[in-house]
This record gives sequence, C-alpha cells and structure tokens, in this order.
Amino acid sequence: MLDALRTYFQGKLPLTETQFSRLASLITPRHLTKGEVLGRQGETARFGAFVVRGCLRSYVTDARQKEHILQFAPENWWIADQHSLRHHQPALFTIEALEDSEVLLFGAGFYNQMEQFGPAFQQVFYELLQNSLVAMQRRLIGVLSAPAEARYQEFQQLYPTLARRLPQRHIAAYLGITPESLSRLRAGRGEK
Repeated sequence: MLDALRTYFQGKLPLTETQFSRLASLITPRHLTKGEVLGRQGETARFGAFVVRGCLRSYVTDARQKEHILQFAPENWWIADQHSLRHHQPALFTIEALEDSEVLLFGAGFYNQMEQFGPAFQQVFYELLQNSLVAMQRRLIGVLSAPAEARYQEFQQLYPTLARRLPQRHIAAYLGITPESLSRLRAGRGEK
C-alpha cells in the first residue's frame, strides 16, 4: 500500500528513501470494510486517511437524523477532521467507508512531524489544505445557490468515477436533494 503513497508524492515532490521511510513510520496501513466508521461526529478524531483503494465519505447527521454528505474520498484522496485531529476537539463529522477500502492512516503526530521533512513537503501539504478549503467553499456556494443540475454536473467533474460506484442515496445526500429528484435529473440527462 505504501507504493501508492510513494507514487502520489513522486508527482508532487521528490522524497529521498530516508524521508519516505520516516514518512512511512508515521502511517499505518489498514483495511476498512464497507460501513466501518473511522471517526464519529462528536468524538475526538484519532486518524485521518489517504485512500489507496475504495471510497470513504464524511458526513454530518442533523437533529432529525438526516445525513448530509460533505465529501467523498476515492483513490488518492485525503480525508480527515483536521481540527479535531490536531486540537483534540470533538469531531464535526463522521468518516465512513462506503466500499471495502485500503487506507493509510495517520494520527495527529503526522502534522507535528512535517517540519522534519523540509519546506518542500510543508508546501505540498499547504497546497493540499488550500485546495481543500477552496473545494469546501465552492461546495458551500453550490449548495446555497446552484440548481440541482449544476451541483450534479460539479459532482461528476469532481468525482468522475463515483456516479456508477455509489448508491444513489449517497449521491443525493451529497447534492442535498432526494433520491427521487436525482433519478429524475439523471433521466433528463439520458443516464441510467
């Protein structure tokens, strides 16, 4: 599984064998079964994950027990409740495996150890955090102001492989619409 992480970083930053070994010592490979929860809303997060194979999601449950999906994390995506992980505060959302998944787990110490890898490594993670922030801002704006058709199109652009892999109810929860509305939207686009 570590080969997937090595490949991920090769495209962004050359790590020496020593640096990669140090990085690998901060990561734990793990298999998650479909439905397994990595972290629960309201509890302190213990891990974040880099997804090697499979798909995870982050979601919140409101007072009426309705789920609202914030993010999907397919292959080569990172997912974590960073505030909870770094500051030992209650998690804002739950992270769950939507498919049997192979992940590389990292704890709070991962962030604290970044300095030892040098400025280039810190820059890569700074860019990841910025990209995450921009994606969440776009998502928020879309949920607040874009019609369902535009949100679905954005979903397809962001997650091109997931429309056929995930249950319709999860995609609908991500889009903030009912599964029936998603069926009508797909039918109008000629999708099955």
